[in-house]
Amino acid sequence: MTWQKAEQLYDGKAKRIFALKGKDGFVLQEFKNQLTAFNALKKEELEGKGELNCLITTSIFKFLADKGVPTHFVEKLSSTSLVTTKLTMIPLEVVVRNIMAGSTAKKLGIPEGSSMSKALVEFYYKKDELADPFISDDQALLLKTVDSQGELDELKALGLKVNEALKIFFLTCGIKLVDFKLEFGKNEKGEIVLGDEISPDSCRLWDEATNEKLDKDRFRRDLGQVKEKYQDVWNRIQNKWSQYV
Repeated sequence: MTWQKAEQLYDGKAKRIFALKGKDGFVLQEFKNQLTAFNALKKEELEGKGELNCLITTSIFKFLADKGVPTHFVEKLSSTSLVTTKLTMIPLEVVVRNIMAGSTAKKLGIPEGSSMSKALVEFYYKKDELADPFISDDQALLLKTVDSQGELDELKALGLKVNEALKIFFLTCGIKLVDFKLEFGKNEKGEIVLGDEISPDSCRLWDEATNEKLDKDRFRRDLGQVKEKYQDVWNRIQNKWSQYV
């Protein structure tokens, strides 16, 4: 199928979304080189970052499709762009945590790196002007982010399904999946489908042996070698999961 980029529909912190000429049910997702943190209060350009995140996201979405997770991925079109199904996005971030880290560890007074007896699923309201606050199920329903408690339960179940698959995916690469953010939308049939991206921008990834950070925390915390560690993640994926490259 031939895809031709049309007008820009959205310009976000990490991606631009474009219409596709004559293809109303699809969009083009283009990855940017921009790095942002703290609701874009901190930002910089990192050459090659968009290409790495596009490659990593493509491989992960192919893997998840094989594990029965519905995603918006259609095909990789260029080094920095994907064709995806057009979704009506649900204004919730679904965050799944396996190990205590970041703001949650600080908020709860639990040392970073502490293990958890089971995965924790949280919802955050997608509103930049509010800094994407944590919300409860009842608040999510009050804000009409979804149509029912059943849809919230479906988001939680999908988040946990993705988690179980990705823990194996990354552990095979010698990486601990600490936590990650997912975004979902509804397709033209009203089905809930995984969208957005999964990359070191949206996951906390630690080396299995050393706990070295391989994700955007290197930018948030001024640890340096951001691109080198993203490249390390991609190299490991290519080595262990060549069937999804």
